[in-house]
Order: sequence, then structure tokens, then C-alpha cells
Amino acid sequence: MRPRSTTRKGFPWTDVWTTLGAILLALIVGAILMVVTDPDVVSKYAYFFARPGDALSASWDKISSAYLALLKGAVGGWVPITESTAQAAPLIMAGLGVALAFRTGLINIGGQGQAIWGAILAAYVGFTLHMPPGLQLIVAIIAGIVGGAIWGGIVGWLKARTGAHEVIVTIMLNYVAVGMLAYLLTTTAFRRPGRTDPISPVVDWNATFPRLAGSQLHLGFFLALAAAVLVWWILERSTLGFSLKAVGMNPHAAATAGMSVSRATVLAMLIAGALAGLAGANAALAPSASGVPVPLSAGIVGTVGFDAVTVALLGRSKPLGVVLAGLLFGALHAGGLAMQSSAGTPLTLTTVLQAVIVLFVAAPALVTRILPFVKARKHATASGVPTSTGALS
Repeated sequence: MRPRSTTRKGFPWTDVWTTLGAILLALIVGAILMVVTDPDVVSKYAYFFARPGDALSASWDKISSAYLALLKGAVGGWVPITESTAQAAPLIMAGLGVALAFRTGLINIGGQGQAIWGAILAAYVGFTLHMPPGLQLIVAIIAGIVGGAIWGGIVGWLKARTGAHEVIVTIMLNYVAVGMLAYLLTTTAFRRPGRTDPISPVVDWNATFPRLAGSQLHLGFFLALAAAVLVWWILERSTLGFSLKAVGMNPHAAATAGMSVSRATVLAMLIAGALAGLAGANAALAPSASGVPVPLSAGIVGTVGFDAVTVALLGRSKPLGVVLAGLLFGALHAGGLAMQSSAGTPLTLTTVLQAVIVLFVAAPALVTRILPFVKARKHATASGVPTSTGALS
């Protein structure tokens, strides 16, 4: 008999319910943190047994106002929704790079450095080459993709030729990329004329992503969706994807079958780096909330490379899952800004929510213990996360 938790095509309903349960538990944890960190609310629990209504009412007001502000800031209208898509775009791009590496048995922690180099080259083309509209944007995007691909390809080549562990190499290259960006911003080629602080010239308007008037919906979000479709096609419909997944599942068996493990490793890191580089190009070329292009600076990509790891984990290394996880985290960030301004709840709470969600997703047995209605999987593993013998698909 077919398990009740799947459809005829084997849709992983248990994964879906586990993820929803993880989100619910994260919201509960966030609610508890809001209550225990608010002095006014905590003071009412001093006389809880005498007047329990005061404490419960204050707690409900605190939690409901914060989460309502979070919801309105994320999806409470056309402008908040487009802000969520703008926040989600780089997370989806970089998350796809991490996910593809996961499926090949590689742990790509270097999305940060790859995104930085994508931003460096994209921004350089954007403020240096003054080309016709459209052409300059295309060249800048390609430059960002190439920058990330080269930085990721170095990792793949080192692992394939020398056996260097990709986790160590990617972490170290993150620091190298940060240092090189800091140095470049002190050179005349990258520093804005007339300025002594490390900031670049503004990218030409011709090189910025076009956006829909009156919103934050810009080309970057559609590039992220296109990248997700491309990764899906590579993994599910191409010979290359079959080789990458085979190497990820069992490199020794793949080598016995005649597949080149070294080639798959290099190609996987090249593609992963290219996707992270696209996220860096998004950071350099996407318009800001005011519509003005963002200059190249030390914090140009934020923490997108590290956030991409959590997005890939939550998305279980599947393109559709990464898109949904990126949208969720983008909405949390966009809503967190509104929550901080209107409800007085720190933006860092959304970071806590993201971390707790991933924690519960990575521990499905814990979710099923707390929420018994979520059936435990027979093989309780984080799908797509590589182990010492390969990647689980």
C-alpha cells in the first residue's frame, strides 16, 4: 500500500507538515521572548494569582500587536508585498547556489565571498563602462555571475585536485573576499572622486534593475525565479544534473559507473558560485527604497551568503522549496522593519524566528514529539543536506 503521507507522485506531505509545525513552534518561541523581555508585561505577572487577567491581557496585546505589524509589513498591501519580494530575491539566488552544492555532496559556506565578488564586478561595470541602456545592465549582470563563478570554481578546483575540504576553503575565502573589497575601496579605481571614505561611485542608471513604478518589485525577483527554474531543469532534466546528484549520493559508486567526480565537483561549485554572484549583482544593481542606486561599500551584500544556508536548509535543497523559504525570510525581514517601527519590537526578533524555524526543521523528531499530529518520517534526515558519504536527495 502507498503511505498515506504521500500522493501518487510521492509528494512529501510529511515534510510540508513538519515545516509548518516548525514555523508554528518558532512563532510560539517568539511570543514567549516578547513577553519575558518586556518589563511592563513581566511586572503584571508579579500579582498573577490575584489578577491573572492583567497579565494575560498585557501578553496578548504585546504578541498580537507585534505579529499583526509583522503581517501587515510583509503582505499587508501591494507595496509591502513587493518589499518582501525585493528582500527575497538575493536570498533565493544565493540559496539556490547552496542547495545545488548540497545536492552534489558539497557544503558551500562561501556564498558570502562569492556574492561579494559578484557585487564588485557588477558595480565596477555599472559605474565604469558607460554603455547604452539595456546593454550595460546585461554586461553588469554577466560580470557579477562570472565573478561569483570564479570564486566558487576556485573551491571546486582545490577540492578536486588536492582534496581540500570545501567548508574550510569557503570560510577562508569569505575572509579573503571581505579583505579584498576593503582594499579595493581604497584605490582610485573604486573610490568615489572627492571622497576619502571607502565608498564607490554610484552605478549608472542604465545599469540598475528596472522596477515597477510605486513599488519595490524589480527585475531581480524575476531573475531569481528564472534561476530557480534553471536549477530545477539542471537537476531534474539534464544529464549534468543526474551526474551531480549521483556524485552527491555516493561518489564512489558514481566513479565506478564512469562518472568524473572531480568534474562534477568543479562544475557544481562553478554553478553555485555563479548563483551567489547573481545575488551579489542584485545587491549592487537593484534600486534602493528611494530609487537611488546603492554604491559599493563594505556591507554591500549584508549577510546574504550566510542567510542562504538557512534558506537552502529550510527549502530542503529543492528549487521550489528554496523559493518558498526565500519568500518567507524576505517577508520576515520586510515585516520585521514594520514591526520594529510600529510595535516597538526589535528587528532582531525576526532573526531569532528564522534561526528557530531552521532548528526545528533540522530536528523533525523534536517537532513530532512536541506536535504529535505531525507524523514522524521513517528516515528522519534533512533532505538534501550532504553527509560524510554524500548528499541525501
